[in-house]
Amino acid sequence: MSQPLSLDAIGLPGRRHEQWRWTDLSAIDAALAGHANDAAPDPRGWLIDGVAGPVLLFVDGRYCAAGSDPQQLTIETSGGDEAHVLSRLTRGAVGATLRLGAEHATRGPIQLVHVATGGPAHLHHRLSLAVDAQASIVETYVGAPDSWTNVAVDVDLATGARLMRTVRRLGAGGVHTETLHAGVGQGASYMSTSLLAHAENVRIESQARLHGAGAFASLDGILLGRERQTYDVVNRITHDAPGGSSRQTWRSVADDQSTLSFAGKIEVARPAQQTDAEQSVKALLMTRTATVNSKPELEIFADDVKCAHGATVGELSKDALFYLASRGVPPAEARALLTESFISDALATVGEELVRAAVTADAVGWLRGAA
Repeated sequence: MSQPLSLDAIGLPGRRHEQWRWTDLSAIDAALAGHANDAAPDPRGWLIDGVAGPVLLFVDGRYCAAGSDPQQLTIETSGGDEAHVLSRLTRGAVGATLRLGAEHATRGPIQLVHVATGGPAHLHHRLSLAVDAQASIVETYVGAPDSWTNVAVDVDLATGARLMRTVRRLGAGGVHTETLHAGVGQGASYMSTSLLAHAENVRIESQARLHGAGAFASLDGILLGRERQTYDVVNRITHDAPGGSSRQTWRSVADDQSTLSFAGKIEVARPAQQTDAEQSVKALLMTRTATVNSKPELEIFADDVKCAHGATVGELSKDALFYLASRGVPPAEARALLTESFISDALATVGEELVRAAVTADAVGWLRGAA
């Protein structure tokens, strides 16, 4: 697949566009000029130990059969979504395709690992679950400097289906962009938790549409930024049917001169009576030079709903730091302990204990390095 030669050639919206005003993807230019490293690290080192289930390994957008155990997964190329500029770039890209039949379930969480060593790499995953099917997926993206990983994810959940998705963005730099479209049927549930750290620029755009009665969706995550990293998350949950519920819990920790942004919108259509939707967006400024942007939104056309949102930005409590210091806790350790407590509720929806422990360890490792 031919690649664009410059950022301008891709045609991404600029900061004059309302939905992109906090997005900085300037590092894509370096990635487009970069090249993959033939001496790529072994992606298997990023797998979560003890998790039994299918494994798919990708390096620089290419499927690696060695070390993979796809089981019920297949590898297919994608046509891309013409409606979105980032998804359109995945035309012809490979990705994991999961199609579970009625009442089927995966044997343990599915692990997808992608390592970007340099240059652009595109992936397109399709996840389709039939009636009452269940699956859990862990996606780990590892980026190197001068790399760009662009991921498109399509989710289709039939009546009563359940999908848990956990995303880790690790590595030493690069750009990460992602577009997600999820359709949630009657009584089905889609739960996602994302840990975003270590990339230079990030743009995540998620849209979940609850088109079945009693559907549920949660889009949760943690943003960890330092130096001059810029992360931008845009979520939209649309309630089209009655009795649905949704949750969005996001925690941000901004250090140095990083910029972390979150825009979350809840849309409730007129037929979606008895909707229960909630947003909780909180951020910590570790230094006064960091920037946090929050934009929670509600658009409600039904009259029998319970919807709420809240957004806070603050610093670590001086009283709590003083209390820990009085108990002999060193200042760096005290800051790390308080910050770990701050982000913990954003990980509550990760169902598997081993996966939750691994994501927590990733976050704690970052926080201890920043303490």
